[in-house]
Amino acid sequence: MTHRFLYVAVFLVCSIFVQAQEVLSRLEKEYNSTSNNAVTRLNLVPKYANALFINNEKGKSYQLLDANIPIATQQNDGKYAVVLFAIQAINYRLDNKNIESSKSLSLAKKYSLKTNDYEAKGYLKYAEGWIFIRDNKTTEAVSAFLKAIEYYEKSTVSASLYARFATAVKELSTIYGNLKAYELEEKYSKKFLLLASKQSDANLSFDAYMRMGYMYEQKYTQNPSDILLRNKVEQYYLHAIATFNKNKDAMVNKSNLSYAAINLANLYIAFNRDKAKQYAELANNLSLETGNAIHIASSFGILADLAIQNNNYDLAKSYYLKAETEIKKSTVRDYNIELSILESLSQISEQQGNYKDALAYYKNYGEKYENFYDQQKLKITKKLESQFENEIQQQKFIKLQFESDKKAQQIKLMDIMRKQREQTYNNLKLVEENQRERLKFSDLEAEKKEQQLQLSKLETQQKNKNINSYKKLLTYKEKLNSYYITFISISIILIILLLYVYKQRIKSMKQRDELHSFAIEKEKQNSKISTLTALLKGQEQERSRLARDLHDGLGGLLSGTKIQLSHLNPHQAENIAEGISKSIYQIDGAVEELRRVAHNLMPDLLIKYGLAVAVKEFATRMSNASLDIHSEFINYSNTLAQDRQLLVYRIIQELVNNTIKHANASEIIIQLSEEQNILNLTIEDNGIGFNLADLDSKKTAGFYNVESRIQYLKGLMSIKSEQNIGTSVEFQIPIN
Repeated sequence: MTHRFLYVAVFLVCSIFVQAQEVLSRLEKEYNSTSNNAVTRLNLVPKYANALFINNEKGKSYQLLDANIPIATQQNDGKYAVVLFAIQAINYRLDNKNIESSKSLSLAKKYSLKTNDYEAKGYLKYAEGWIFIRDNKTTEAVSAFLKAIEYYEKSTVSASLYARFATAVKELSTIYGNLKAYELEEKYSKKFLLLASKQSDANLSFDAYMRMGYMYEQKYTQNPSDILLRNKVEQYYLHAIATFNKNKDAMVNKSNLSYAAINLANLYIAFNRDKAKQYAELANNLSLETGNAIHIASSFGILADLAIQNNNYDLAKSYYLKAETEIKKSTVRDYNIELSILESLSQISEQQGNYKDALAYYKNYGEKYENFYDQQKLKITKKLESQFENEIQQQKFIKLQFESDKKAQQIKLMDIMRKQREQTYNNLKLVEENQRERLKFSDLEAEKKEQQLQLSKLETQQKNKNINSYKKLLTYKEKLNSYYITFISISIILIILLLYVYKQRIKSMKQRDELHSFAIEKEKQNSKISTLTALLKGQEQERSRLARDLHDGLGGLLSGTKIQLSHLNPHQAENIAEGISKSIYQIDGAVEELRRVAHNLMPDLLIKYGLAVAVKEFATRMSNASLDIHSEFINYSNTLAQDRQLLVYRIIQELVNNTIKHANASEIIIQLSEEQNILNLTIEDNGIGFNLADLDSKKTAGFYNVESRIQYLKGLMSIKSEQNIGTSVEFQIPIN
């Protein structure tokens, strides 16, 4: 069974790239065959442009849209221009070209006024919602998607309707899933599956099965003991893979199969390791072929987890290292995955007893976590702003609801008043009839009195009815007012509770920030202590070198002079002059040696004329027949403080001396420049160079002194070297 599975996996890897190309080739042929029919071509362009963009042929996709948009704008019906401009806006947003995306969306809105086609209007609303959700405007996105669905429900059936309808429903399902509104998520996921079945599009069916699988997987995660939910997750993911394999020639996105395999492997890892390994290897092979770095890293991560379960830590570590390499290749960085990999590598190294690697991975984890934490704070701030906006909108809704209830009460009151007027009118008619009857039957006074009595009774009854109605109305208003007061009181209590929770959260965030600042300050103090220690060590080495120069150079010359003078014989006059001459020559050499030592210790030119003159003099002094040292100064204004100039001079001295000792160079270039309050220092040579990987093992005490001086100056250092070509060392040092 395992061998058969691996054979299928290899076959799929070899054929998947060809399948995508076949889809594009088929769409290209269909497109070229419609050159004489503008409407047919404009209906095909959206599908062809999307397929090109998905398969990383973005340039062709943009060219296709640019070529057909002018044709669409010339049509009497604006629906074609609406769809093409909307697709262009989405593609620009995917490329982070927000300004161009906004312009294209505005043009789509403009042409939507020139069409009555509900499907085109729906697609425009879908594009707006799609961009809103990428801008973290969830409320606006939901509103746009609901409006799109409303337009699609009014549309006549076309070849593209159900696909576009299903895509809008899918986005709503995803949003509700992220908001943990699981009932709404399930409702729209099932509607997505129903619409996909009507469209007869394999790509859409694959997405629908994956959406259903993911929805049930969320429920299974909350209730892992429910085997029925787990079986549903497995069922829908297997349906998705079967749909892909059955319709290979029609599948546009070649990474979909590895995506489904990764989801299945994650599901199986808890209860079926063999299947988990099979699908993880399948996903790994597929993603290596397609070059999807996220999928490659995910599949390696699953294989590593399986290796850990088998106590094979070396294999797990190799998988995690491969996953780390692949995740760094991705253009979309997922810091959570990177942090998880580093944490796992640290734990594995600790389990193996390799505490050095464990500490190194943990430090790297800490640095990435700090960077990610700063970004998360920005995201949390944006999220709080979004929640605040949502709360304002909710308050507006409550206010509108209150006004609506108030208007409803007014309508009821007007209806009661209308009935009263009708009753009054009827009463007047009765009075008029009675008057007529009285004129007609003047001789029947008894009957008239009776009628008057009856009329008065009717009036009394009507008044009683009116009084009762008015009492009921007052009672109803009192109840309604009590409901309003209760509702407002509850709302105020809820708002106070929310404000209290918000303040507590702000307080905890401030405490966390203070702890974080304290940790950073402590790290800075440790860095300063290590820098000062390195500087003191450099000073001790400088003193040792000075003592050695005085002892070996100046001491030797003076000792020789002393011996020369002590051997002079006053009785041999002819040798005294020659001996004194030699002694004077040796004393001159001692003086010159003393000047050299003093100059190295504190150059007079640096004190009198600054760093530029001192560097020029140093370059001239160190140059010889086999070594040419150039010094260049660009926009250098000599504004650096004298003590910092001395440290820079010492760095140049140390690096030039290292080059002379080890690089076998014939030319050295020293370049100083200033730019935006930054001093740039570059020292280049054409020597033998070295391998940067061996730098740590080859560092000398002098090189550590250079690093400590750069840290003290709060500067940055970068080294570039190639063997047999030369070495370049660059520094960036703040002037103030």
